[in-house]
Amino acid sequence: MATVSAEGRGTTQTGVRLYNERLILSLIRRHKKLAKVEIARLTGLSIQTTTVIMNRLEADGLLLAGEPQRGRIGQPSVPYSLNPDGAFGIGLMIGRRSSNLALMDFTAGIRARRRTIYAFPAPRDILAFVEREMPNLLAEIPDTQHERISGLGVAMPFELWNWETDLETPTGALGEWRDFDVAAELSRHFAPWPVRLCNDATSACAAELTFGAGSAYRDFAYFYVGTFIGGGIVLNGSLLPGRSGNAGALGSMPVMRREQNGAASLQQLIRTASIYRLERRLIDAGQRGTDIWLSPDDWSSFKEPLDAWIAEAAEALAQAVAAVLAVIDFEAVVIDGAFPADVRRRLVGRVNERLAGIDRQGLTEAAVVEGSIGRDARAIGGAALPLLAAFARDHDVLFKD
Repeated sequence: MATVSAEGRGTTQTGVRLYNERLILSLIRRHKKLAKVEIARLTGLSIQTTTVIMNRLEADGLLLAGEPQRGRIGQPSVPYSLNPDGAFGIGLMIGRRSSNLALMDFTAGIRARRRTIYAFPAPRDILAFVEREMPNLLAEIPDTQHERISGLGVAMPFELWNWETDLETPTGALGEWRDFDVAAELSRHFAPWPVRLCNDATSACAAELTFGAGSAYRDFAYFYVGTFIGGGIVLNGSLLPGRSGNAGALGSMPVMRREQNGAASLQQLIRTASIYRLERRLIDAGQRGTDIWLSPDDWSSFKEPLDAWIAEAAEALAQAVAAVLAVIDFEAVVIDGAFPADVRRRLVGRVNERLAGIDRQGLTEAAVVEGSIGRDARAIGGAALPLLAAFARDHDVLFKD
């Protein structure tokens, strides 16, 4: 069976052939199913060249041929789709309150996941979590498929040490991250695979673009509401990470926040529309803040604190949406986060209500819509990094080695 790493495939194929393979795989991923004649039309390749490439991809186990579609003049059309077992990626999401380890197949199906929660992330605890759970994760697929694992992708916030005050951690608790090279340490423990690193919100945006409803838009701004809110930008159908990998740092956008006493102050979006604000509201109401992470799919017991948080977050998000539309006339603004689907629906609905009351003269209208992946977006984005490196056309802009 052929290996699936970018390095292994690149040693036996020309750059043009590799590009064409990635182009065809990316098209099939976007359209779900395509026949050879449709791919030839979309790519401009000849039928003969398309057939040779697709036959090779099928032989490598990356494509599956469907049932012939009869009823038309000429030969029956055979639709091709990605083989879920064709390749796998492992994603590690390192968050401020929890970490997820996920095994994802070639069609973004999560085969297994493991999760840990904590008061704050410590490098040694993250490594211990991965070492403890990796064997359990790999046990979910046959040993014969382990060679189809493309690598490990890590999605995490940049400069974790800057958030001690907001996370209310002990002084210096996050200082180890200044000199800790997480990619190098994971590479040392998992030598067979390449390890790739990406900002967590950018990674979530990549997941929405590649595997979610975001593929319907050529240009969109993306907000991901986690412990701290972050974002991403998609232009011309491609993720824009920026020169430092920090483009779309929408959490740093200044917005006006009104206090309970009526006073208004200029604050970063991250200090108004982040989930840690809900955590504090729950604690102030005598509830456990950890319930956010212990019950990630059911916040029905949060009631008044949740209602107040949605109102506060939506007000700030509406301001941020108007601001980003003043910079780029996005087709859409996508809002997702680490919360239940019903909370996402309420939040996006409230954002649209508040946006309607903001003076937007001179701005092009954009759809403000829900994301489609949810709390797994960052882990899926992380797991996608090695797959995109090996098989996607525009992989080079997504991550740092």
